[in-house]
Formats: sequence, structure tokens, C-alpha cells
Amino acid sequence: MATPQPIDTKLTQAALFLVVTLNSNTPDAAAITQIKALMGDLSSLVRGVGFRVPDGRLSCITGIGSNAWDHLFGTPRPRELHPFREINGVHHAPSTPGDLLFHIRATRMDLCFELGTAIVSRLEGVASVVDEVHGFKYFDERDLLGFVDGTENPTGQPALDATLIGEEDPAFAGGSYVIIQKYLHNLKKWDAIPTEVQEHIIGRKKLSDIELPEADKPSYAHNVLTNIEENGQQLQIVRDNMPFGEVGKGEFGTYFIGYACSPSRTEQMLQNMFVGKPPGNYDRLLDVSTAVTGTLFFIPTSDFLDGAPDLETADQPAPAPTPAPSPTPDLPSGSLGIGSLK
Repeated sequence: MATPQPIDTKLTQAALFLVVTLNSNTPDAAAITQIKALMGDLSSLVRGVGFRVPDGRLSCITGIGSNAWDHLFGTPRPRELHPFREINGVHHAPSTPGDLLFHIRATRMDLCFELGTAIVSRLEGVASVVDEVHGFKYFDERDLLGFVDGTENPTGQPALDATLIGEEDPAFAGGSYVIIQKYLHNLKKWDAIPTEVQEHIIGRKKLSDIELPEADKPSYAHNVLTNIEENGQQLQIVRDNMPFGEVGKGEFGTYFIGYACSPSRTEQMLQNMFVGKPPGNYDRLLDVSTAVTGTLFFIPTSDFLDGAPDLETADQPAPAPTPAPSPTPDLPSGSLGIGSLK
């Protein structure tokens, strides 16, 4: 198997999320060459910036959106690559633009910032940043809601099994998929909820992070709705969520980022959370957290990125961008939209 990108990297104190769109709906050959050249140099850029702080654990994961893939690489396509599926309900999770994702992590924000600056400069004239979020570690791995985030993340081989494509799509084995969503929290509303009620919404104790007994969890608890099983086996994803905020604006949130070998895993979690299981039995976190972005990317292997400058798009005209799937029909009152925080 080709070398995967560092999806299973240990959580860091800082992260920079850059979502980029191409400046043209039909990029010319020069623009495509410029973007592929950056992809081929990414590993070198990470080494160059990271060398300045050897223990800074700098890394960068690069994702490619559905429409961008058509223009940059044509066919074959990763089997499950498609635009993020918008869902409408009582709450709404939008599908927002995004052709490239750069998920930069390090123990220090200056490393993330330096690498992000270098990446953006290489895209000048052909692509633009449409969303930039500076994430930070919040005390003992907590989100701004006060709960530990990512307790059930798999590690080691289980993490690789959960995130890496295998024989189901052999042309892209070692790759992965990621869904990102930015959530804004109404902290005043959340803080007004008694701690015991908050714990039932999450399914864990707030201070200790100990999971509630199954008998004490309501059916709408976050960790109930996000527990996905198939043939008796739990289907996991790897999350690297980060808090973010601007004190002056009173804007606080969680940047959800979930990696999986199939986007259907994450999509099912989101359906359970925001539509409800059964419909109407939704995740009450969404009463205080609003999804404002939503995008899906394919994560190619490191070998693929290194070789990107040498990959030629098929001689035939690039296929038309894949149309976004039709939104889920409006749901009856009592159900919700889409998204995930944990």
C-alpha cells in the first residue's frame, strides 16, 4: 500500500484549517500545473518549516474536493467522492464551497501559520481561501462547551482500519475521506442548562469524562446517536476537532473534522444526530450549536501528492463537475438538519 498522509497523528496544541476554492470554474492548463506543483512540493515545505522547531510535530493533510478532482485529475475518481450532502430540517447544515483542504497541525501556532502562509503564496492567482480557522487546545482536551472531545477516538491499528481505503477501491488504497463542519456555539444558552442535563445530552460526566451507564443515557444522547454498528461491528471514524473563537466578536465554536475510509460512516452519524433516530429524536447539542459550513474531501496518499506534477489529466475534455446530490426533503417538525461535534 502507498504511504498514507498522517491522519493518525497525535492531537496537537494548535491547528490551522484552510479551505480553498479555485478562482475559475474551468481552470486553464497553467493553473492546473501551478496547483499540482504545490502538491508535489508539500512534503518539502513541511520539512523546511518543521526543521526550524524539530519537536514542533508539524504536519499537513491535504484534501481534494469533488469538482476540483475532475479538473485536476479526471478519471479514475475515488469511488465515494462527492459533494457534501446538505440536509434541511428544523436546523440546517449547509453544503459550502471547498476545492482544497489544508489541515495543518503542530505544537505551536507559529509553525502552522508559517506553513499556511507558504501554501497560500503558492496558490496566488489560481485559488483563494474561503475559510480560515485557527484552532487551539483547550485545557485537558475539552471543547468550549466544557466537555472532553474525542474520548472514543481509535488509536494505532484500529485508527488505520477506520480511516484507510483498502481493497474496496484498490486504485485509491491508502487514501481516506474527510468531512469538515464549522459550528458556532450559543454559550450563554448552553451555560444556562443545568450540568446534569448537559451530561445527559452528551452521555458523559462533565468533570470526570466518565461515560454514563447505558440505562441512564437518553436515546438522544450524543454518544448514543453517533455509535454506528454494522453486522454487530462498530464503525469508527477519527476526529481531530478543535475549539476556536474570537472574544471581541463573541463568536465561539468547534471545528469538526472527521476522517473515515468511507464518508458514509460520518454521513450516517450526521443523519442520526440531526434528523434523529428515529426521525425527531435528534441530538440536542444542535439546539445550541449551528453548522455554518460543510464540505467533503478525498485524502490521497502522500505518494500520490508527491507525484501529482507528473500526472496528466486525460486528453479528453475534463468531465463536468459532479452535481451536488439533491438535498434531503424537508423533515417534519421535531427533526433537525445535519452536523457533528464530537
